Amino acid sequence: MSSSAELLRSVEADIVRLIGEHHERRQHWYAHEMVPWELGRSYRDEPWDESQATLAPEARTALVLNLLTEDNLPYYHLRLATAFAPDSAMNDWSRTWTAEEGQHAIAMRSYLLTSRNCDPRELEDDRLQTVTKGWSNDFVDPIEVFVYTSAQELATRISHRNAGKLADDEVAYELMSRVAADENHHFLFYRGVVTSMLDRDPSSVLQAMWKVFDGFEMPGTGIPRYLRRAIAMAKSGVYNLRIHADGVVSPLLRDWRIADLHGLDAEGRQAQEKLLRLPDTLLRAAEAFERRVGMSPRFA
Repeated sequence: MSSSAELLRSVEADIVRLIGEHHERRQHWYAHEMVPWELGRSYRDEPWDESQATLAPEARTALVLNLLTEDNLPYYHLRLATAFAPDSAMNDWSRTWTAEEGQHAIAMRSYLLTSRNCDPRELEDDRLQTVTKGWSNDFVDPIEVFVYTSAQELATRISHRNAGKLADDEVAYELMSRVAADENHHFLFYRGVVTSMLDRDPSSVLQAMWKVFDGFEMPGTGIPRYLRRAIAMAKSGVYNLRIHADGVVSPLLRDWRIADLHGLDAEGRQAQEKLLRLPDTLLRAAEAFERRVGMSPRFA
């Protein structure tokens, strides 16, 4: 941990630069301009019934699962806020990131409720259960935190974008495209920090990278009925193992030039070899899943 903290301090100037680039790149947006408020009706006077929904069931499942994942933001903030020294530039970033991420759940919930594309009581019960259960992971090393957030933000960008496409609704598509764009801005920040750390200590970063990527899980696994919902999303092509391999793991290994890294110690070389084999391993697992559930391959 002391060596990781030292590595983090060595890239502090890059973190400050990446925060500045983020502020210059990201354009602020307003959810109230996208939500179809004109469709809103009183749930007290007109209780919800599934016949009122305008989206296909698989699209509603994807949007609700993505929303419930966003609802756990307090725990994500806690994870970031406690992972770095109080005087680190990362504390400025964690507050900025939290403020921007907070808009996503507000926008998505407002859309689903005004358009009547969710059971409002079930949604609130699931939110309460999700947030009460909370979220944590085993990554305590700062390097691992950056690697995980790089992959998670990229995966979330893809999932949000594909959910918006699946909805086949102009408003949902615009809204989820905007949310996905935010996730991409955040991804670029985290990827940039990992890139800077790789330049300074590739062996340590590669070991952390393998720990994160081996058995990677999205932060929504504690959501009620997660497995059933995740399988439905996989079958509809919103997010699945094939997308994870082709749209997240392979691009990151390519962006970070993992195959081209030299001067590694024994542990670093071992992690490098395992990482380079990972996409093929994931694709074999994807093929097995697709055969098991009788689905055609879907790509990001």
